[in-house]
Amino acid sequence: MRKILSVGLVTATLFVFGGAMALPEATYTIHRAGTPITVDGRLDEPAWVGAPSVGAFVFPWYEAGKKEQTVAKLLWDDEHLYAAFICEDAHISAEHTERDSEVWKDDTVEVFTAPDPDRPQMYFNLEMNVLGIFLDQFHPEGPGVPVEEEWNADGVRISTTVVGTLNDDSDEDEYWILEAAIPFANFREVAKHTPPEPGDVWRLNLNRLGGKTNQQFSQWTPSQADHPQFHSPDDFGRVTFSSAASPFHR
Repeated sequence: MRKILSVGLVTATLFVFGGAMALPEATYTIHRAGTPITVDGRLDEPAWVGAPSVGAFVFPWYEAGKKEQTVAKLLWDDEHLYAAFICEDAHISAEHTERDSEVWKDDTVEVFTAPDPDRPQMYFNLEMNVLGIFLDQFHPEGPGVPVEEEWNADGVRISTTVVGTLNDDSDEDEYWILEAAIPFANFREVAKHTPPEPGDVWRLNLNRLGGKTNQQFSQWTPSQADHPQFHSPDDFGRVTFSSAASPFHR
């Protein structure tokens, strides 16, 4: 039953959004979850099924190989920002098992956000591999400026599901799912309101790296850099927190 639910969600969402293209400055409305979210990597709650996708990811630095698509959705409640990714992937791989390690070398998804739109260069990045291991950083002075102090987010919960065989290129896999709950309290020193108030706008981008085989770099809203570079807050999209519940709960 678990696989059927997941396959139905990824198939339906890719069909609806597969032809969309991200705009230079993309926008997205984050709905409230409406009912509790269990972070288990399944995405079978009505809130997730009803939440809209951000749209098809784009490949700003594409060179060759299959463009494996990503479905990404966001939700929120009074405590957490929730992120979900469904990643088409024929060869799923990950080797890093320690926090703050080089997870970007694995199959990885990322949430980059600047919680205060009046200070768009002050941003956070959370990078999460298919094993649920993550790297987290805070850049108070923007990209390219060395960070003097280590920053660690508290209370982040991540769960993943793999439909395929991890680290085995002898066969073809189908996809993997990552679900994350990120406490808003981690952003209290930067965000205007914690938790956000309905109507609040954050700058945000969602990214993906493709592991060892058929490595691709894709994003919700494309970076303007001429080489793979996700630390580009000028290119983040805008998300608005809505008081409305995910469509299945209206």
